Amino acid sequence: MTSGKAAAEVLSARTLFALPAAIALFVLTSPGGAWADAPTPTYEHAVSSALDIVRQASSGDVNAAQQASAILKAGTGLTQPEILADLTATPPAFADAQKRLTALLDAIEHPATTADPSLAQSRLHEVLSMSRYDALHRQPSALDNFAQWVRDRINDLLRAIFGNTGPTGSVATWIVYTAGLLIMAGVALFVFYSTRGRFSGGFAVKGVEGPHTPADFFAEADRLAARGDRVAAIRALCAGVAATLAGERTWEGSPLTVREIFQRAPDPARLRPLLLPFEAAVYGGREVDEEAYGRAAAVAEQFRAPVEKAA
Repeated sequence: MTSGKAAAEVLSARTLFALPAAIALFVLTSPGGAWADAPTPTYEHAVSSALDIVRQASSGDVNAAQQASAILKAGTGLTQPEILADLTATPPAFADAQKRLTALLDAIEHPATTADPSLAQSRLHEVLSMSRYDALHRQPSALDNFAQWVRDRINDLLRAIFGNTGPTGSVATWIVYTAGLLIMAGVALFVFYSTRGRFSGGFAVKGVEGPHTPADFFAEADRLAARGDRVAAIRALCAGVAATLAGERTWEGSPLTVREIFQRAPDPARLRPLLLPFEAAVYGGREVDEEAYGRAAAVAEQFRAPVEKAA
């Protein structure tokens, strides 16, 4: 009885140790009982396997496309969106996918390498050290920084005006800048036309409408000088000379300066006694004394006499 009991205990102990071993052996040898999933394919292996499937797939084979897409995604992730798009298209674009996979596999198998990396790096450094590449190493100048600041402020202004439709918004940048250029051109045009005839301000030919003849300007100069308004009088003298040199509408409508109009005279230097006090009065806000006006009137006299004779 005692020996039978001992034998039973030995058998139970053996069974206790054998059972875990049997379970482990079953799990390891079972096709569907692996503890972990199959190892993730390498990048190259995934590309190669997907290429094999694509090559053998028939046109419109959605199952083959899904299988190739799954293998490619498992090994390469989302790094090949164009190929994945070909495989998930309806119908699958196998021809384009095969071209892309072939090129990708060739790039993986034949990478751009060099036998001497240090020598290649040295050659690259020599090339980049050439004077033509100095701009790559040079820090932006103060002018560059200022230009960038101006561009940034313009972008800020456009964003403030147009909101989300400005640069980086829902409307293309070139459209916004074109609109800005048109606005600036309009402002420039307005300023240009508003300044035409700016030298004629300060006097008007009394009783004369429309374009003024040189004789009108000279007569107005006499009237203003007699009244003591020599600044307006010297304007009228310059207007008479300018109208004589370049036509009746020159003073009211020409964009040229008086100095530029006077260059048309046979001897522009002789007009300096008239031009200088005019510029001092118009640009410098100075008064015209009687002596200076007398010299200016004497210079203008040579243009006045032929006009009055013709009149």
